[in-house]
Amino acid sequence: MPRRYLQCDVFADRPGAGNPLAVVLDAGGLDDETMQSIARWTRLPETTFVLPPTSPEASYGLRIFSPRREVPFAGHPSVGTAHAVLEAGLATPRDGLLVQEGKAGLLPLRVSGTGRERTIAVRTPKARVVEIAEAGDARLRDVLAGLPLGALPQALMDGGRRWWLAELADEASLRSATPDWDAVERLANATDSMGLCVYARSDDPVYYLAVRAWVGAPARFEDAASGAANATLAAWLADRDALPGDSGFYRVSQGREVGHDAIIELTVADGEVWSGGRVCSVVSGEIDWR
Repeated sequence: MPRRYLQCDVFADRPGAGNPLAVVLDAGGLDDETMQSIARWTRLPETTFVLPPTSPEASYGLRIFSPRREVPFAGHPSVGTAHAVLEAGLATPRDGLLVQEGKAGLLPLRVSGTGRERTIAVRTPKARVVEIAEAGDARLRDVLAGLPLGALPQALMDGGRRWWLAELADEASLRSATPDWDAVERLANATDSMGLCVYARSDDPVYYLAVRAWVGAPARFEDAASGAANATLAAWLADRDALPGDSGFYRVSQGREVGHDAIIELTVADGEVWSGGRVCSVVSGEIDWR
């Protein structure tokens, strides 16, 4: 049967600025193979499937697939799916919260505002420091070659997905950097990580950090806007008492280098990291997958 289908742009106040997402609503009855086939067909970074919840605490159930595999948790699919569920009238926030039931468990999403001004933020799984690299670490030598480094050391963090994090000296260096994709892939494979997330502090009045996320495996690409990578970075900065600003809230710019202009909002409070922003609906209709 045809099922409701929506494509949206996540972490964006206008179409084309953020990270695209496909959402299949009313996904009950679809098996794993079919979900994976649909995700492969959309060719978007992720496709999500909304299911009836099994827990009385949950607002809806969710499964997330990249074109290659199922993903336990990702930030932009969580935020975008919550937007789609609200637009379709499938759930109503309770005390400003939705609860998503997925492979990562029950995760609350905070909903603020209405209409085009609405923002949605997901409380991300707790991230931990796996290791802090020594100066001159051979695994990082090639991937960081020619990049002027900032004050904090490089670290491998695990927030459901593993990312290496590296601070660069300034935003201009970050914006102009050209990744060595062979080196990014070697780093990802050698350390069972996604790759390298580089960041730099900014004096821009809108955002505090500029971020680029270079994925080395299982594919090689630059992420337009990653809520999970930025949440992992926020946990690292909190661990080092190096969060930008003084309130625990800050904004990130990501994606300009690949033709996007996303703004991600991070909040760190009481040991928890919330990652979110605005979402735009772009395509609304039905998918008929027989």
